[in-house]
Amino acid sequence: MPDPIAVLTGDLIRSTDHPPNVVDAAMGVLSEAAQSVAGWQGSPTRFTRARGDGWQMVLMRPALALRASLCLRAALRAADLGLSTRISAGIGDGTLPASGDLAAAAGPAFIASGRGLEAFARRQALGLSGAVQPGAQAAFLLADALARGWTAAQARVLTAALAPEAPTQDELAHALGQTQQNVQKTLRAVHADSLLAALEAFEAPETGA
Repeated sequence: MPDPIAVLTGDLIRSTDHPPNVVDAAMGVLSEAAQSVAGWQGSPTRFTRARGDGWQMVLMRPALALRASLCLRAALRAADLGLSTRISAGIGDGTLPASGDLAAAAGPAFIASGRGLEAFARRQALGLSGAVQPGAQAAFLLADALARGWTAAQARVLTAALAPEAPTQDELAHALGQTQQNVQKTLRAVHADSLLAALEAFEAPETGA
């Protein structure tokens, strides 16, 4: 039996309020973030733009679904383009064609991801559906609430801190040209310890996806 996958389906929020070049720039940011996620799992995510302001990607390691979703949200917020993205994660079986074209992909994970996005509540931006453990959806909803309050400066720190093998605070400070004290203050303000603990719990085999 094939291993499950995670499919992330998203779209930009209120993209029609922005000129095409800003929408294109936002898609570029998401594509770059997806490349970083590909490094986490050691395989491409097949990030694909669709329907103008829509996009989709695949995770061969479904446990990374929440971490990857937050990384994409943080990267886009850090870019400070005035755009955010909704992300629906669907977990289950899925079939990818040899070409890697997601338009020709099929399976429960793709269906769950797409339908999940259509069923989002009015202000919802993150969600999970499909073959998941009880309570896993709650982690997405709580992360959604936290992510709404991120500033661009906070998101720049979080984008690096969310990596599975995150740098130390000193390394983060050096990379970002900030002091260690400022990085520490930022991580405390965004409740990074609690967020990372939730990620570890979600990714644990016995409790996660």
